[in-house]
Amino acid sequence: MLFVLFILTSFASLKVTIDENYLRIKFGYGIFWKKFALKEIISAKSVRNHWYFGWGIRFWFWPYMIIFNVSGFDAVEIRMKNGKIYRIGTDDEKGLESAINREI
Repeated sequence: MLFVLFILTSFASLKVTIDENYLRIKFGYGIFWKKFALKEIISAKSVRNHWYFGWGIRFWFWPYMIIFNVSGFDAVEIRMKNGKIYRIGTDDEKGLESAINREI
């Protein structure tokens, strides 16, 4: 039971940071994380997720994308040079979109 509670609380927050080379996302305590090289990102735009996309880490097959979200429906969609699409949930989608576009 404690293990399940630990996993659930690790998805309670999502932290997004941008440095000179990477866009990094980290869930909760940092057990689940991912980094994206800024030089590999070709675009970033604000989007609104459908309710059925869910929360957490989701693999969606039509269109094929990976979603990182903890609450709400607002997100920033980033497209990579290799064709992959990621959506990062955020409370400030316009701010995150402009920060990513400024860095790329």
